[in-house]
Amino acid sequence: MPTALARPRRLPALLVVAAGAMSLLAACSGGSPDDTSTPVPDVSKAAVIEPAKGAPPAPVVPPRWPLTGVGATEVAARPALAVKIENSGDARPQTGLDQADNVWEEVVEGGISRFVAVFDSQVPAEVGPIRSVRPMDPAIVAPMHGLIAFSGGQPGFVNALKAAGVQTISQDAGAAGFYRKQGVGPAPHNVYGTPQTFWDQADADRTSPPPAQFVVAKQAGAATAIASGTPAGTVSVKLSGYAKPTWSWDPGSGTYLRSEGSTPAIVRSGARIAATNIVTLSVQLVNSGTVDPAGNPVPETVLQGSGAGTLSSGGKSVTVTWTKGSVNEVLTLTTADGATATLAPGATWIELVPNGSGSVTMS
Repeated sequence: MPTALARPRRLPALLVVAAGAMSLLAACSGGSPDDTSTPVPDVSKAAVIEPAKGAPPAPVVPPRWPLTGVGATEVAARPALAVKIENSGDARPQTGLDQADNVWEEVVEGGISRFVAVFDSQVPAEVGPIRSVRPMDPAIVAPMHGLIAFSGGQPGFVNALKAAGVQTISQDAGAAGFYRKQGVGPAPHNVYGTPQTFWDQADADRTSPPPAQFVVAKQAGAATAIASGTPAGTVSVKLSGYAKPTWSWDPGSGTYLRSEGSTPAIVRSGARIAATNIVTLSVQLVNSGTVDPAGNPVPETVLQGSGAGTLSSGGKSVTVTWTKGSVNEVLTLTTADGATATLAPGATWIELVPNGSGSVTMS
């Protein structure tokens, strides 16, 4: 009897366990078929979507002055200004040449040389003495699409500049900014000018910086002559029997210092004329078919085609070949293997050396 009475007592416990198990199964299966509630996703296990990554920002390239390659905080929105500067004995010392970005030296009548000084990165308070234009000036100035300031010039020479797209700032035409300076010598060696006044007369469509005229390395050590040239402490140039400039490498200033023959060349302030790069171009000198007021034949430098040259930077030099197509095209320099020759950042002087009568000696 006791065993019969004990068995009914265990049945409810088993039913409770069974009911609990069924409830647990129902919970695990998502509920009964009649349960239409929307299940809540488990956000703890949801995939994390990373935001799309954009392209890396373009590197910031600091601006550089186009005619020197020297770094600048900001490049001024102005055209290149070329000024014709005299270089006879009566004209020295000149004013402003030490602030030019590029200076081209050409032979004119009588074997005297004359400068085409090009300004962009610096604005001298004064330049001079200013003289007249010559037939080779369009080939020098036109690729810069800028201005040229001068005092006088034969109508054909002036018209050639205009035809090449150069804006002319002429004293003879009444342009502002020219004046006779007292105490510097007799006329015609005393015409001076104010560059800012010349720039103020630029046409409305001449507000852009000039294009680079040479390829300039970002760092001096990468310049062609410095990287692969041979030592050239002195660059002696013979342009004529009268014009014989010499450039001597000065490690202290990192520039070549100019002398007129054996006399140090200075500007009126007393500063030595110096350049980071010296480029010599062997060119053909021909008779332009015109004469000056004294009856002397006016020579013309042919600055088209190609020829031999040298490039000196950092106390070293390499031979180069120069090439120039039309009047408006930029002159290019290449090395013996056909690579583009690069200059060191800084001022550059270009010597136009007549074939046959001129010469360049390195030492």
